[in-house]
Amino acid sequence: MRSRVIMVLAVMAVLLGTGLLVPTAYAKLAGDDPTGGSGGGTAEKVPTPAPTAPPAPTLAAGTVTVNFKGEFFAWALQDRKTGQLSGSKNMTSTSSTESMLKVWIVSDYLRELGDQKPPAAMLKNASLAIRDSNDDATNRIYAKSGGSYRALDNGQPGPVLKRAIEICGLKDTKPGNVPGYEGWWSFTRMSPRDAVRLGDCIADGKAAGPHWTKWVLNEMAQVRGSVSKQLARAGGGRWGIIDGLPDEIIKQGPVSMKNGWTPLSYDGNWHVSCLAVTDKWSLAVMMRYPVRQQLTYGAKVCASVATQLVSPQPGAALKVPQPLGKL
Repeated sequence: MRSRVIMVLAVMAVLLGTGLLVPTAYAKLAGDDPTGGSGGGTAEKVPTPAPTAPPAPTLAAGTVTVNFKGEFFAWALQDRKTGQLSGSKNMTSTSSTESMLKVWIVSDYLRELGDQKPPAAMLKNASLAIRDSNDDATNRIYAKSGGSYRALDNGQPGPVLKRAIEICGLKDTKPGNVPGYEGWWSFTRMSPRDAVRLGDCIADGKAAGPHWTKWVLNEMAQVRGSVSKQLARAGGGRWGIIDGLPDEIIKQGPVSMKNGWTPLSYDGNWHVSCLAVTDKWSLAVMMRYPVRQQLTYGAKVCASVATQLVSPQPGAALKVPQPLGKL
């Protein structure tokens, strides 16, 4: 009898012990640990990561899709920090520069002067050549730098273009080959790849030299006039790439630019060249398309290329996986 009592007491002790353990374990899970452990009634605070500012938008290598209706279309982009080049598959093919080359003609003239200040009339010509794309002002600068409109011997570049090729490391650039116009600066054949190199060459100071680079870039940032502001020997050139850039990029600093545009009768095409450069990138778009499509068409193509290369794209943050909230 005594042994049965002892056994019953032992079983009861085991059961009572288990019953005490279960509430204690449950209390810990519920955050109410009566023993004073880590779950003792106060939730552990997890620090919230400080939000990071999104990267400033810029232009970066990317895919460009244009439903282009014309004879030639190509573009190139250079990252001026890394030197990386990207662009269309035909970015080494050439088209005529038209007035885009004026910024080199001016830079070349000023570099040759060094610290010397040109006559006031010539400095005015240099400004008009860039800001208003004035042909007569450009021709005066071109002639002063040794440029000539005579037919070139054996198709070799004249001194002004030769210096551009050597100083800026241009690989695809050649003098024009349209009969009767071989020495004309506007018929210079250049690829978009070389055009962005030209933009970089101007921005980094090699083209105009240390004394005049800031002046040239400022003039390029002051280009004025729309596609509708066209005269016989000058015209408005503030359109194209600049129209495709968001305010967030424009506000980062000046966008220096120079476009070229001419409707040419020998092939019935507009020849349009767009160039823009900042401290971060250099972008060029070049094309030829039928004159019936007007200059507005080319301006919109240049703007579209720039818009498609903006990185990050607007709304890109919505595509980034978001951290999970509390479950």
